[in-house]
Amino acid sequence: MTETFDAIVVGAGSVGVPSAYYLASRGLKVLVIDRRTAVGQGENKAAIGGVRATHSDPAKILLCTRTLQAVSTWKQDHGDDIGWKPGGYCFPAYSEAVESTLKGLLPKQRAYGLVNDWVDADAIDELVPGIEHENLRGGTYSPGDGQVSPLLLPVVLIRHALRMGAELHVKERVVEYLIEGGAIRGVKTDQGTYWAPRVIVATGSDASRDGELLGIPIPVQPDSHEAGITAPVEHFIKPLVVDLRPGADGKTANFYFGQNHEGQIIFCYTPKELFVGTDHTSQSEFLPILAARMIGLVPRLRHLLVRRVWRGCYPMTPDGVPIVGNVESIQGLTLAVGMCGQGFMLGLGVGQEVASLAVDGRYELPPEAWNALKYERDFYAAKKEALK
Repeated sequence: MTETFDAIVVGAGSVGVPSAYYLASRGLKVLVIDRRTAVGQGENKAAIGGVRATHSDPAKILLCTRTLQAVSTWKQDHGDDIGWKPGGYCFPAYSEAVESTLKGLLPKQRAYGLVNDWVDADAIDELVPGIEHENLRGGTYSPGDGQVSPLLLPVVLIRHALRMGAELHVKERVVEYLIEGGAIRGVKTDQGTYWAPRVIVATGSDASRDGELLGIPIPVQPDSHEAGITAPVEHFIKPLVVDLRPGADGKTANFYFGQNHEGQIIFCYTPKELFVGTDHTSQSEFLPILAARMIGLVPRLRHLLVRRVWRGCYPMTPDGVPIVGNVESIQGLTLAVGMCGQGFMLGLGVGQEVASLAVDGRYELPPEAWNALKYERDFYAAKKEALK
């Protein structure tokens, strides 16, 4: 099989599907290829669905703001249910150090248009009824953030992309990137050859393999994280809650949870010692540790029935910042990888940027944002500076 397209997107997940959607919306004939059986079957389906713009760096703030603008009005604009639940993000503070950190981020966040404020302990209790009050100093609350279904969104997006003329090929693996004269020409898969002057690599945890095929290093190393979900209960928690404290268990750095649009509590924690690699096997220690942390923060959660747990991967870069940019050494090649576990919330914003990079050859983001995202950067600059 040999066909010609305007653009080929490799990867049909949190970033690849939005990229295809925005490329198709600009009138391009787009092919999406994924080695799995359907869209969103990689790390996308392991996401817990939180979407926040409350980050510490301009690139993530601006990209996630775009995502929020799209998802918060999606049903109104397009008529599809994507499981959007407004309610914001809440970061409670139980120590002076956490309070100082959270307050220190506010000026930068506000400079980029975010509505994120420090609220007192009573306000936190209203947002999260039953939260532990001892030593609670208050916290930040960003009402514009929210949650979306990671199962619904990719399906909705690909349906719109297909209506605009895109093609989707699943159960098909890229085995070669076709490069001639320093420019991308297309891809060869285990089922055919496809030509296009633009190729977007959005392969999540597989990105380093694609780098080997392309002959360039793509410094993405995944590590795995576990999450879980309960049976639905009556809605009582408005925001998604992030407890930044390290756990007394000695194994957790922080944990977070929220109640989704169906009333289920969905939860996750960050392990202190990372599980490097792509192993998706659930760990027996996860649920006891996470349950203890959740009940310690909100005691009324002790009656919840857990339905299932699962693991997914954070495709990490050395500096913890995604790679979104055109590759100078290979004309027509765009990378959108290394989302560091935030691909779902970054996805629609990154998709818009990918469309601009692939079609217009330039970023829409301001320089202070895109300089951090570009492929041609020193991924170890921060570590070198810390060692001085």
